Amino acid sequence: MTDELAWETQDRRVAYTCPGFDVVNESVHLPDGTETEFDYVSEPESVCILPFTPDGDVVCIEEWRQAVSRVSRGLPVGGTEPDDANREAAARRELAEETGHEAEAIEPLVTVEPANGLADSVMHFFVARGCRPTADQNLDHNESIRVRTRPFENLLEDIRAGEIRDGRAVLAVSYYRLLEDH
Repeated sequence: MTDELAWETQDRRVAYTCPGFDVVNESVHLPDGTETEFDYVSEPESVCILPFTPDGDVVCIEEWRQAVSRVSRGLPVGGTEPDDANREAAARRELAEETGHEAEAIEPLVTVEPANGLADSVMHFFVARGCRPTADQNLDHNESIRVRTRPFENLLEDIRAGEIRDGRAVLAVSYYRLLEDH
């Protein structure tokens, strides 16, 4: 049964494509019968990792973000790839590529649609434990990343103070703390 709020897609085309995402244009009928256009960003599922060292510090990254013209402090994040056996494999790969660390254990934290009003993005968050540096970073051609470790409480305080604005890092740390308190 279709929900009375559902839009009916009449036509769909990729209006623009680039490495990492497409911009999709759809012709739709709204519930009141109005015909209109809707554009959104379409991208592969992605993973965000909250990586803890054996001492309980968090492996963080600092990365240039062109869209906001500054270095952003956050966590390892990346898209899933066709060669990834599953989402955990994608999380392990991204952790290694961006930080040079490997995790002893990794577990799901939460899955969200971070911007479902303008994108079909789905982000899977993981907690990685026992993370140790085992190799060099293997960055993509357009990545500039510095790796830093921070005590979890300092990371939480940086978020409270507005010093960390990356939504993925804020969500991962906040959700982890929410679950930790229960």
